[in-house]
Amino acid sequence: MGTFSGNPVPKPDGGLVPIPILPPPTIPSEEDIRLVMQSDLQRALKKPMGERQWGMSIDLQRCTGCQACTLACINENKLPPGVVYRPVLENDSGTFPNVTKQFLPRPCMQCANPPCVPVCPVGATYKRPDGIVEIDYDVCIGCRYCITACPYSARTFDWGEFYGDLVDGPPTPYEQVPSLEYGHVWLRKAGTSPINNTRKCQFCIERVQRGELPACVRTCFALATYFGDLNDPEALVNRVRQGRQVMQLKADMGTNPSVYYLL
Repeated sequence: MGTFSGNPVPKPDGGLVPIPILPPPTIPSEEDIRLVMQSDLQRALKKPMGERQWGMSIDLQRCTGCQACTLACINENKLPPGVVYRPVLENDSGTFPNVTKQFLPRPCMQCANPPCVPVCPVGATYKRPDGIVEIDYDVCIGCRYCITACPYSARTFDWGEFYGDLVDGPPTPYEQVPSLEYGHVWLRKAGTSPINNTRKCQFCIERVQRGELPACVRTCFALATYFGDLNDPEALVNRVRQGRQVMQLKADMGTNPSVYYLL
């Protein structure tokens, strides 16, 4: 039982009811979990780049399909129409009336053996020492071979469209804000990157390098996505997988994704 404070509240009959002082919760709050991941991230950044590997664990039992992560990603990367880095796929199973729906967020898998890299004829797609598969927009020629090679459909092409085009108007103010992908400033205008380039999720690496969590992780109110260094056994991104059934998408293809799904 908790003790009582000295600030009672009135009862309907005119008496006073003391307000109990409850003990601290035994389950960490949502903000505490984010702070744990933030601490894990800061610890990883102190290591040389080649000694850390960024990855995600996504709890499918917690995902509600709200698509807040999708919208946060669009806002963070200033994505144009038709370019989505983190869609939330839906799957129905069972027979009516016993039907269930499952949601599956699908970022880039940041594969350890990415099939998109060797098919790029100009070396625009490459794997960083920390596991992020990056696209050099200034080198990309838009051949789209990597889109075909990706078994997860995690890459889309920027055709230069604007949301203003949908109403026969000019680009919206939102679209005139530069994107900061990969730590560079990208102004969206015809004839310049990233227009006519392949684009994809990069775990908001520009945020991570500043010591901030990816936008999708920071926005998920259900705390379904965990981010951190897969090389750190103490990191929450690894600890949440303990005792759980875990899968990697299309693991039989030998890509070894850096995204794990908790079933």
